[in-house]
Amino acid sequence: MAMNNRSESRPKASVQALGCRMNEYEGRLIEGKLRNQGYDIVPFGEKADLGVINTCTVTNEADAKSRNVIRRFARKNPNATTVVVGCYSQISANEVAMVEGVDYVIGNHDKLNFLNYIGEEKPEAPVIVRERIDREDFTVGYVGETHFEQRANLKIQDGCDFMCSFCVIPFARGRARSRDWDDIFTEAKEMIRKGVREIVLTGVNLGTYQSEKRSFIDLIISLTELEGLHRLRISSIEPTTIPAEIFPLMNDPTNPLMPYLHVPMQSGCDKILGLMKRKYSLNEMKEFFCEVIQQIPEICIGTDLMTGFPGEEEADFQETCETFLSWPFSYCHVFTYSERDGTASQRLSNQVPMEIRRKRSSKLRSLSASKKMDWHQNQIGKVFNVLIENPKNGMYAGYTENYLKIMIREDHPELANKFARVRVKEAMPEYCLGELIEFDS
Repeated sequence: MAMNNRSESRPKASVQALGCRMNEYEGRLIEGKLRNQGYDIVPFGEKADLGVINTCTVTNEADAKSRNVIRRFARKNPNATTVVVGCYSQISANEVAMVEGVDYVIGNHDKLNFLNYIGEEKPEAPVIVRERIDREDFTVGYVGETHFEQRANLKIQDGCDFMCSFCVIPFARGRARSRDWDDIFTEAKEMIRKGVREIVLTGVNLGTYQSEKRSFIDLIISLTELEGLHRLRISSIEPTTIPAEIFPLMNDPTNPLMPYLHVPMQSGCDKILGLMKRKYSLNEMKEFFCEVIQQIPEICIGTDLMTGFPGEEEADFQETCETFLSWPFSYCHVFTYSERDGTASQRLSNQVPMEIRRKRSSKLRSLSASKKMDWHQNQIGKVFNVLIENPKNGMYAGYTENYLKIMIREDHPELANKFARVRVKEAMPEYCLGELIEFDS
């Protein structure tokens, strides 16, 4: 591979992961592989000999962001080798190849093995590697030394079989498949050995995990029994795949499983849920969330909501707003509907004008901000156990058991990666300010 840009003996590489936790996790794996091959990892934006961009394609905006990041790296490093991997490469390889500066376009099937495809010199034209994603269960295995994180993502699953009418991810990530049981525990134990305090489970459709005859709840229970694991957290999970057996675990302060759920509803209107081909009704979900709150009073529940889906009328949107406000959500992530090639919704009539989609998104984000602020204000005066992360600008950040972000101003250099008792003093839009009571030594 061409190293024209390097000023030292060891080549430099930058990795940028866009989009979801899965991409973040895979970005860390890519960094580990590069370190194992003799590369120094430098922050994205610095001079580098090799750039790897792990892309997202969930919306048109995500595609545009990926293109902008590619161009920025190529302009900064005109002699470097630029490798674009991930979901955008899988779905729109030719489109990616047309972006100025791209040398290699590698889909999801081969992205962790991208070094096998890179030559010694920059290719004259972009090289495209996009293999069909098989349905076999998978292992990750050893990938080299990875960056330490207090809260580390752990991939357990990939792909999805649900085929919601708006979603391109089954085409980008393939059908549902699960990671080998032993491979998961090998990495989890290594994380704990390195000092990781909190493991966050990631996947496209987590709750569908199945390894031989062992299910998602079997995995949860076995992980919580690992010696040395302090916290286990579930990332975004489809509502129909959540096992009721997790509720007592989340409500047990001695259990590592944290009282937090992010459940992507997508809409608060039965009509739209039907058009989306979601697998539940509002009544079913209302009963479910009532049960959750009854069993876990202090839980934080977040959701995803989409605006401007084809056929969404103003009354449908208002119903979604009312559902969000009246149900026990602490916040929501808002997505503006994007037409994606190959999805069923692209063929639907009554496409909502983009101006209206964006207007509705703006309103829903405002409602979410207000509701999140209310949640923050309700925490004032409470004392939480907070996992403290690395300091930045004289402030330490950390998360409570129920995923409340707290900032504290302290000058203790030994606070990072410690558990601290913190009292909430003031509510802010994106976090709460707290005061340190004590921390573990």
